[in-house]
Amino acid sequence: MKTIKLGSSSLEVPVVAVGCMRINSLEKAEAERFVRTALEEGANFFDHADIYGGGTCEEIFADAIHMNAEVREQIILQSKCGIRQGMFDFSKEHILNSVDGILKRLNTEYLDVLLLHRPDTLVEPEEVAEAFDQLESSGKVRHFGVSNQNPMQIQLLKKAVKQPLVANQLQLSITNTTMIQSGINVNMENDAAVNRDGSILDFCRLHDITIQPWSPFQYGFFEGVFLGNDKFPELNMKIDEIAEKYNVNNTTIAIAWILRHPANMQPVIGTMNANRLQDCIKASDIRLTREEWYEIYRAAGNILP
Repeated sequence: MKTIKLGSSSLEVPVVAVGCMRINSLEKAEAERFVRTALEEGANFFDHADIYGGGTCEEIFADAIHMNAEVREQIILQSKCGIRQGMFDFSKEHILNSVDGILKRLNTEYLDVLLLHRPDTLVEPEEVAEAFDQLESSGKVRHFGVSNQNPMQIQLLKKAVKQPLVANQLQLSITNTTMIQSGINVNMENDAAVNRDGSILDFCRLHDITIQPWSPFQYGFFEGVFLGNDKFPELNMKIDEIAEKYNVNNTTIAIAWILRHPANMQPVIGTMNANRLQDCIKASDIRLTREEWYEIYRAAGNILP
């Protein structure tokens, strides 16, 4: 498994992150096999959130990996907080309480990375800064980041937060490319030229923030998977053609397409199928040509200006 630096930190992470949002769908033996496979493949970066399964996903993961001090030093743990029932909450009290709950459920004394989960429009950066300072000084969190935030929201946080924000989780897949489209269609009058996120792709590259694409196989907002879907015949034909060339399957190519971007992204893989996870990891060894990347981009229905 190839690795990258996470943002501006010295933390070396695998290029594929293992998302644990659905680990509560597995029986105990299945969860143990899945986690073991991930570790055997070098995929030791596990992404969580306090809302996944109402917290049960973190507990199931800790049990499946047989968490202890020795195991803990072999893995990288990331979790997120800030989403509550019917609201978002970046208050100091909620962040601190959330982290304590996360650590208890994961049976660990620290998180490698904590992300703020979706923007809270009532955020007070000074409160976030106090929470981050306390978490850092206590050793409970080593690195910090955000999720689904645009450049100005990040800049607002940075007005008070002194720690580097090393990651930003954003939706990106071959069929969800708004952050890429607007950069290609600059100064055009078509819908693809609409800048919906404040040029977050370029901003993250400029400020050494690692983009962690979520739902890399989904189209729309959790509307379904585009691979093998009759709604995307041209795209699947092109992906299958390139997959045959590299002697891999379509899953591998879908991830390789994301990894080919020079932003050095770290896609978060949500599958709970060990074999499918292995297919995703194989993408680490494939570098698509520029022509192949654009062929896939166009096959998804994107028109170059």
